[in-house]
Amino acid sequence: MLQISQYEEVTQFKMGRESKGEAWQPPGQVFYWTAAYLVDGLLIDTGCPNTAEEFLHVLEGRDIKLAVNTHYHEDHVGANYLLQQRLGLKILAARESIPLINMVHKQHAYQELIWGIPVPTRVSLLPDKIETEHYRFEVVPTPGHCDGHVAIVELNRGWCFTGDLFASKEPKAVRPEEDIAGIVRSMQKLIDLKTNRLVLFTGLGNVVRDGREALRSCIAYLKDMSQKAKRLDEQELSTGDIRDQLFGRETILAELTEGDVSAENMIRAVLRARI
Repeated sequence: MLQISQYEEVTQFKMGRESKGEAWQPPGQVFYWTAAYLVDGLLIDTGCPNTAEEFLHVLEGRDIKLAVNTHYHEDHVGANYLLQQRLGLKILAARESIPLINMVHKQHAYQELIWGIPVPTRVSLLPDKIETEHYRFEVVPTPGHCDGHVAIVELNRGWCFTGDLFASKEPKAVRPEEDIAGIVRSMQKLIDLKTNRLVLFTGLGNVVRDGREALRSCIAYLKDMSQKAKRLDEQELSTGDIRDQLFGRETILAELTEGDVSAENMIRAVLRARI
């Protein structure tokens, strides 16, 4: 399924595979939304492999000159191969992401079901700035969610394409490799940008008008969560017990993702974070 929305001069493509009655979703419902954005010929992220054909269909006739991947995860590089093969599109990514986009990754069953397996693609090095006909985009390194993660920012307009750096003000589950201290530093970097406003265009398809307030709120939440978890850890509670005290119980995501995305991972992440 694919939905198209317009925000000022930014076109959003929100996409996701519909359930056929598998797993936890009733038939016809989207498992998990992901988003790509097109502005002034620049395509930011390419969605997931399971929606790549549909995505290319809706891109027909649109003026696309260049694409950027904010990071290497399968729901952000999914149409890379088709865009290169059929449109000859040049795709850029951060130095750390380039070899990861050009390799096959071991995936959990839920990743293959929801997003699919991307075809490895050769992409080019992303510069510090990208100039389109009408706009100038800054490339801001924002590691934390993963290495090589970047945000794409148009300072004059206050548009900030965050990839997966920001999902919500109060995240309750993360992957085991996520670096909370890195996420906090990256969010603060965006808050400090010299722009009058900051509108967040997220990888989930949420458009957050007061981006600075949202980022500050998330940072405060993560710091508070880290302090609370560390106090409980000093009492020699297990990570599971700390999770239950702070969240009540494990999220449903842990079961659905074979433990890959879980509240217990969040506890481990905030315990090791120096924030």
